[in-house]
Amino acid sequence: MGPSLISIFQATESAPELLQSMKDIATLSGVLSELGSQSSFQSPIEILRFLKIIQLINEAALGLDDPIDNAETVYYRYRNRYRDPEPPSKKRVEQVINVLVKYNWISKQSRQIKMRDTGKRMMDALIRLANDAMAYYMNDDIGRSLFQARRDADLSEAYDDRGISGGNKIASMIRNVEDAIQLMKERELEMLADRNALPQLELIHQLMQELEEKIQERFRQFQTLEESLVLSNLMQKGTASLAEGTNLSLGMINKYLKFTHMQKTPLSSTIQPEKVREFIVKMFDPPLDSDIPNVYQLFSFMEQGQYEDEARDGLWMPVKFAAPISPIAIDEAVNFLETYEPVVMPFDDPEEEVEYESEHILEQELNEIMGESQWLMTKSMIETAAIEAFLEEHEAAPMEQVVIEATSTKWSDAVNAVTAIAALVGNKKITISNPTEKIDIPKYERSWEWMNSDDGKNIIRKRNARREQSE
Repeated sequence: MGPSLISIFQATESAPELLQSMKDIATLSGVLSELGSQSSFQSPIEILRFLKIIQLINEAALGLDDPIDNAETVYYRYRNRYRDPEPPSKKRVEQVINVLVKYNWISKQSRQIKMRDTGKRMMDALIRLANDAMAYYMNDDIGRSLFQARRDADLSEAYDDRGISGGNKIASMIRNVEDAIQLMKERELEMLADRNALPQLELIHQLMQELEEKIQERFRQFQTLEESLVLSNLMQKGTASLAEGTNLSLGMINKYLKFTHMQKTPLSSTIQPEKVREFIVKMFDPPLDSDIPNVYQLFSFMEQGQYEDEARDGLWMPVKFAAPISPIAIDEAVNFLETYEPVVMPFDDPEEEVEYESEHILEQELNEIMGESQWLMTKSMIETAAIEAFLEEHEAAPMEQVVIEATSTKWSDAVNAVTAIAALVGNKKITISNPTEKIDIPKYERSWEWMNSDDGKNIIRKRNARREQSE
């Protein structure tokens, strides 16, 4: 290959030739956009009529037909050339001509319409694009990928060899071959089940062989060390893909012919187990180009129904086929079993360092904590809940009223109540004081008496925070 290819992606953005080429693309966009707004591209037929019009202009510019004087000449030449049941009107042809003049594709002179350079290149590109698309869609899905790969090779030869970048055609060609191979693998069983698929298989194989020659020819163009290093991965990938595709297409043809031969072979009256066993062994992971089918391919071929109930016979073959495990998977499994070593997690028992912390507390806080601790111990031994609940409802009350109403009139309950009152007083929860005025105590029916009759009149009050602070 010569010097670096001419490419818009490697050119300086301010280069005049780059800016001019972008203007040409802008004119193409303008023509298509303006004609689209005039409903010229609402149907494939309208697009075809537009291409026919520019083809007439192109032929006249190349001297293949008489010069075109005006839009009316294009109109009548269109009607004489093409068998169109609904040809475009004179007004429609005039609109197309005016749009082409507006975007500098053609120029109107006094006696004829002349093609400009920009228009010639844009018209050629549109017509060539349409023809390429038509050739592409004339193939089936596999043939389309192979057609595109071959087209990439032709474009690489037409552009890259002339020093003009045609895009990444080598990579595109290899990708199209890979897509075709993938489609062949997906449709292999479908083709084997089609009794008319042999010509298509032969065509695919022929295209594969032609592509192999094309790609090898493309690779030979990159002879310098620098270029070969850049494309070495693509070369290896392309060679491997083409080898796989050629072997796959050849193998499908071989299997198809093998099936046909097997159908015409007379059946033997005896079964030879050794030959059956040998056939089964060969069916396990055969090479791509082999004529030995696997069980899925065999059943698919029997779906052709060459004779009555052939497809049904495929369901009752007296052989149990092994699952199609690849040799690579078997080798990996054997190697895993031979080299398997159980993984033992190390026992890690980190030693935690014991940290000692010293806390300081004020004497007053210590007294409060000790007092609270003593109170909790007292409550665990003496039931004070009834007295505390009563004092929650009454701010102050005579001792006799507290003892009886908080518990009952029984002597045992009175003893427990007095003990609870003593505990509450000792822990500074309540206070007992002499009455400052005469009070009336309700008369209770009780079976016990106070040792000192005035003790029952003493007033019990619950301590609160405000009172404690004042004290």
